[in-house]
Amino acid sequence: MNFIYGINAVTESLKARGRSFEWVGVAKERHDLRLQRVVDECRRQGVAVRFVPRPELDRMAGNNAHQGVVAVTSGKQYNDLDDVVAAKRGQFSLVVVLDGVEDPHNLGAILRTADAAGADGVVIPERRAAGVTPTVTKASAGASEHLPIAKVTNIGRTLEELKSKNLWIVGLDERAPQNYDSLDYKMDCAIVLGAEGKGVHELVRKKCDFLISIPMLGKVPSLNVSVAAGVVLYEIVRQRQQKATADSK
Repeated sequence: MNFIYGINAVTESLKARGRSFEWVGVAKERHDLRLQRVVDECRRQGVAVRFVPRPELDRMAGNNAHQGVVAVTSGKQYNDLDDVVAAKRGQFSLVVVLDGVEDPHNLGAILRTADAAGADGVVIPERRAAGVTPTVTKASAGASEHLPIAKVTNIGRTLEELKSKNLWIVGLDERAPQNYDSLDYKMDCAIVLGAEGKGVHELVRKKCDFLISIPMLGKVPSLNVSVAAGVVLYEIVRQRQQKATADSK
């Protein structure tokens, strides 16, 4: 069985309709409006609801961070790379490529930010990286259920495939001399983020058309990868919105 837990994660998964639901367990000790909304959404979609003791939800979720709701569902359905590219949400493509992010909380945070910033989708490797687990779904506040996410066997080959689809490849690398905000993102592009502590692998780095860095003015040499993702993605949002505003005048 697969589980999703947390109010936002379960709610967004119900809305996205990307999984089949067996049933949703709700803590019978808890009575409040937020949880009632989950119950109401289940009933609208014909999903069975069971009111169970909190210890049972703890066992299902594997922790006590479920906020009183755990859903029994099918597994996460990943997309093909073509699906991610085809899911273009704006004038310019924006694909987020993760080169080995291992921490599920970081992956969840990146997925949440990518969705908020209007990214078309996210690419993750099949091995040596976090997949979309219940922890990731919870950390993403359910954004993982809305974004197309492709699992690929080789990030380097995937970047070449994205290039063949006319996307420019932009790698975030702390060694790069070019500041992230000096690049013009008004183009179809993929943003590559490296693993915690390791950064972008050298072979992947060589596939990038542009390498950018975020200036570090303190004593610590780098940002958490999910924070760095937010900085760069919202610079892209800023530039593209600025262009859209100018075009509309």
